[in-house]
Amino acid sequence: MSKILDTFLNENLEVLREQGLYNEIDAVEGANGPIIQVNGKQLINLSSNNYLGLATNEELKQVAKDAIDKYGVGAGAVRTINGTMDLHVKLEEKLAEFKGTEAAISYQSGFNCNMAAISAVMDKNDAILSDQLNHASIIDGCRLSKAKIIAYNHSDMEDLRAKAKEATESGLYNKVMVITDGVFSMDGDIAKLPEIVEIAKEFDLITYVDDAHGSGVTGKGKGTVKQFGLEKEIDFQIGTLSKAIGVVGGYVAGKKNLIDWLKVRSRPFLFSTAVTPGDVAAITRAVQMIIDSTELHDKLWENGDYLKAGLNKLGFNIGASETPITPCIIGDEKLTQVFSKRLVEEGVYAKAIVFPTVPKGTGRVRNMPTAAHTKEMLDDALAIYEKVGRELGVIQ
Repeated sequence: MSKILDTFLNENLEVLREQGLYNEIDAVEGANGPIIQVNGKQLINLSSNNYLGLATNEELKQVAKDAIDKYGVGAGAVRTINGTMDLHVKLEEKLAEFKGTEAAISYQSGFNCNMAAISAVMDKNDAILSDQLNHASIIDGCRLSKAKIIAYNHSDMEDLRAKAKEATESGLYNKVMVITDGVFSMDGDIAKLPEIVEIAKEFDLITYVDDAHGSGVTGKGKGTVKQFGLEKEIDFQIGTLSKAIGVVGGYVAGKKNLIDWLKVRSRPFLFSTAVTPGDVAAITRAVQMIIDSTELHDKLWENGDYLKAGLNKLGFNIGASETPITPCIIGDEKLTQVFSKRLVEEGVYAKAIVFPTVPKGTGRVRNMPTAAHTKEMLDDALAIYEKVGRELGVIQ
């Protein structure tokens, strides 16, 4: 290794450790379910985005195995050469049905969706109005597009309207897009989509919603756009296939001409091998399960409300979450790291979330109950939270 690189890495890694911004990565020894094993110890898992518990669903595992037997373990090529299998076509038809749109396109990850879709439509002659708390993949997709990025205050509709008016009336841009997460993953609040749509109509803005943490969770499982009945008003509906769906990948849903454009102009679609057959088969079945029944959705919300009420009663700062996502906001990064470490030692796996994932001074432990947790698991977790919280002075 070059001396200058070695010095750079060692000095900056030490700074991160001193500031409490360095996260240790643990290996889960087995399936990522409501109970996991780390370093030989059984822990109540509150750090997973496996919202509906589908990552370990027996039916989905069998569907994936059957697809591997028929199609093999890989697609073998990018989609535009011969990597598109009938499985991919069926999946995209199902995703369009799920999101209430004319068509859909699947990608290898939700991160890829935002890198692909934004840069395929927006360019240096355009502007993007982006919520300040949007996901990192949105920020990177905006940067890649080279469009002018105009951040608006989080969920501040007056600020959005003022900046939309200024951008559109300036005459500097060919197109202006407004982008927001549907559910903000670190706080659990929901975007004000009806107001955003009103502003978009007034100023002829392109509308783009990344519902990675809403699909399967809000709108009786159909997502945040569906919750507000805005399927016909939102131009881009983005989602992941790795959270509530339980597998891997992402998608964009919208009008057919939009999807046709992305198939010929979005680089991750053109230059990266397609999602594997086993994954595609499991995803398609998982989406159908969510379409057919709200049972898992209802259980998720029941568990989320239960944990939230318990933590709030104990005196933890859980912010203003409107979803099962339940942060315990500690503030100081070093204390947040110690708090998380003690939770793990006592039997709860809940990782510290610090800068740059959240702003400095807002360190937290993000709790994510799932449909697979039992009340007994959550009661045990709450008892541990109380013990550690009092020990460290986080609660009185």
